[in-house]
Amino acid sequence: MSTSSKEKNHRVLAANRRARYDYEVHDEIECGVALLGSEVKSLRTGKATIAESYAAVEDGELWLINSSIAAYANTGAFRHDERRKRKLLVRRKELAKLWSATRREGLTLVPLVMYFNGAGRVKIKLAVARGKKRFDKRQVEKRRDWGREKARLLRQSG
Repeated sequence: MSTSSKEKNHRVLAANRRARYDYEVHDEIECGVALLGSEVKSLRTGKATIAESYAAVEDGELWLINSSIAAYANTGAFRHDERRKRKLLVRRKELAKLWSATRREGLTLVPLVMYFNGAGRVKIKLAVARGKKRFDKRQVEKRRDWGREKARLLRQSG
């Protein structure tokens, strides 16, 4: 995959590296995130995790559940809840498409990466995915290992 110039000026805050291993990704969309000021400041210091989080459509709104943004150290009396549900901002058509995918087709919404875009806004790349079975994961590992072995053999012989 080539990265476009639009994607080059992203500053990655948190990545879900196991998502592509545990899930078969069908589609990806970019969502905005509704955050508090202290959460944005904490993100600028790079203290976020999306490894065990997921997204769900509830009451006609899209929510990021179980993500963690650490409390900002210099905040006074007000501290945000680190694991609170955060609203994801998408267009109504995209929301309807995501809702139908999760309800009818049994797919899951998994965050892949959280980043600051070029304009300094926090975005999340959300994947519409289906969970892989253990057998599928083993097949992927076998293919990857065989690819490495082939490359090693070609280097030794050539």
